[in-house]
Formats: sequence, C-alpha cells, structure tokens
Amino acid sequence: MRHGIVVLAAVGLLTHQARAQSTSSTTGWPTASPQAVGLNVAVLDSLDAEIRAGRYSNIDRMLVIRHGKVAYDRTYPRDYDKIYADSVNVRGALNSHDVTSPYNYYDAWWHPYYQRGDLHSLQSVTKTITSAIIGVAVTRGDFPSIDRPVLSFFDSSKVANVDDRKRRMTVRNILTMTAGLDWNESLPYTNPANTAVMLEESADWVKFTIDRPMAAEPGTVFAYNSGSSALLAHIFRRATGMDIEEYAAKNLFAPLGITRWFWKRGPTGLADTEGGLYLEAGDLAKIWSVFLHDGKWNDRQIVSPEWVHSSITPAIKTTAAPTAPGYGLSWWLYPNRRPGGRPYWAGSGFGGQLPVVFPDDDMIVVFNAWNILPGPNRLPLGATLTRLSNAVVDRP
Repeated sequence: MRHGIVVLAAVGLLTHQARAQSTSSTTGWPTASPQAVGLNVAVLDSLDAEIRAGRYSNIDRMLVIRHGKVAYDRTYPRDYDKIYADSVNVRGALNSHDVTSPYNYYDAWWHPYYQRGDLHSLQSVTKTITSAIIGVAVTRGDFPSIDRPVLSFFDSSKVANVDDRKRRMTVRNILTMTAGLDWNESLPYTNPANTAVMLEESADWVKFTIDRPMAAEPGTVFAYNSGSSALLAHIFRRATGMDIEEYAAKNLFAPLGITRWFWKRGPTGLADTEGGLYLEAGDLAKIWSVFLHDGKWNDRQIVSPEWVHSSITPAIKTTAAPTAPGYGLSWWLYPNRRPGGRPYWAGSGFGGQLPVVFPDDDMIVVFNAWNILPGPNRLPLGATLTRLSNAVVDRP
C-alpha cells in the first residue's frame, strides 16, 4: 500500500518528541555546506526549526542534495512503540493480518524502519521504483513493449470479468494509473471499504486485482490503484523469467552502489511492487538522481533518456483542478509556481514518503515520515516545494 491520497498534500511530525540531529549515514554522496552549493541555509533552518518545534507531525528525515552533494540532512528520532502503542495489537484496516506480520503498520519492528534500523518504508514510492526497474529492463531489451496487453501475461480463461476493455488494458495503463479497473482507493486507509485494504487482506493479490470488473476504458480515467501496481511483480516475472527484486539487485541497485534494502513479499511470495520496498534516504536519492541526469549514474547509462522523458511527461491529469499534479509512468508531476518552471518529479508514499527532483535546480529532496492516521498539522506540499525552490540563491 499505498500512495496515501490523504497525505498527498502533507508530510509531517508529532512534535513533543522531535529532536533533530545531523546524520552521517548517507552513503555514496560527498557533502558540502548549503552555501557552497548555492542554498540559503536560513530557509532550510527555518523548516527544520518548525519540524523540531512540533508544527507538523511524525517526520523522520529531511535530506537535501544539490549539485551531487549532501547539503542538509536532519533526522528526527521518535518512539514509535509509544506513539502507536494503543493500536498495535488492535485488529483494524492497518493491521488486519497477524499483528506480528510486516503488514501491521503500527508495529515498530516493521514500520517505519525495518527492524529499527535506517531502512525506511517507502510505501507507494515503491511504485515509482518498480517503474524505474521496468525502464531498466526495457532499456536492456529484457522487457517487451509496455503497450503489450496485460492479459497476454495471464491465462485469460482463468481470469474473471473479461471483456473487450480488459483485453485492451496495457502495462502502460497500469504505470499511468489508467487501467480502468473497478477500484476505490480514495477512502482513508483506515477504512476497510478501501479497495487497497481489501487487496492486502486477500490471499492472492494478483488474482484479487485481475479478476476485478472494469469500470472505464483503459487510458481514459486516472484512478489510483495499488492492485494494478501489484500485478507488475507477476508481469515482470512472466516477461523476463526473473524475480523483480533479483533483477533490480543486479541491474539497478548494484550499479548505484545500493547494497542494503528490504522488500516485503505478498502472500503468494511475489515482491510487493505496490508498497513493499525499504531504502535508506540517500540510496533512494540515487535513483532520483538517475532520472535527473537523463538516465545516467556516474556516466553509466542505467535507463534510456527516452524512458526518462516518458516517465516525467504527464500522461494524464490526476483531477480536473487547474493546479492538480500530472502523472507520468508512476511519477507524480507537481506544478512549479515559478513562471516557466518545469514540474517537480516525485514519488509519494503512505505516511509521508516524498522524494522530489527539482529539475531546474539540480536538486533532490527526500522526506521520510510516518503519519498513518488522519489528523491535522501536516506539512503543505505545494507551499513546501515552493519554499525549498526559493532556497536556491544562485539561479540565473
């Protein structure tokens, strides 16, 4: 699970426990002062002070990288055992399985950090990384066209509710959240009527999703759907003959020097491509850097420039509102309020996971957080992105 539409405009922190500290755990990045890379440290300090003062909710980390150097990095330690003590053993939509399972979102052994270390749950940022892995496979010639029908990866005689619309559904439709399946993920994830909650309660996520009836013509309507993203683990294995995590380990993580991660598995053993990946924030930023630099990492082409361009080109608007973000190949494209500015490219995950590329400013910012219950005092997304962009002082 989960992008968490309830946190799309927010990341946050429960404050009386907030204590900021510098961290040196970011691997593979040189460091520099904010001033040395053209950033106004006062802007960053003011945001840090608001987090520490308790203005928002459970933010765990703020990492700022500019011109390939870590310029600002703060962590905010919290006692999640205490914060969610009243919920961890009470069955509900966020822990409907065995309460010791990795899908108990209140359990501090599993969330937000894997076994209390520094690998942070990314939730639906996993969707964006899954898209990137598919992009690597397409670039290497290991994955067919994403315009191939989804049912070509299934025995359609065993799929329910097959009609002409389902036959026309493609991998591209999954990546752009336009699959057309009947799916309601607009409810809070604390609501058992949310279809994503039903998905995670099911014994077979692939069957649960592919058997859903169709509600729209594929490619025409944006409808956020974690289940369709879960299909990608099955599709990737059928298309390449490899497990998607193993493929990523060899062809994405290893070239970037990413040696530590955790990837949850669904009930049938497939990697959870809708929300199961954990990474340290600096390693997450490496993947975002690949897209910032036209698919390259240290002059090595990881994904093709064409895939990068398709990924960050809006395929559809998420709502009809003029200021609504666009959506590419599992990338959120948030409006830039500066005249002529390119959109910010981002992932978005339940609880407040927000890695963002500022393409005009050669900057990457990562927020990790764990705000999983509805509540006030969240960090407003649009205003925060503008504020961070305004921290750049060397823009022509």
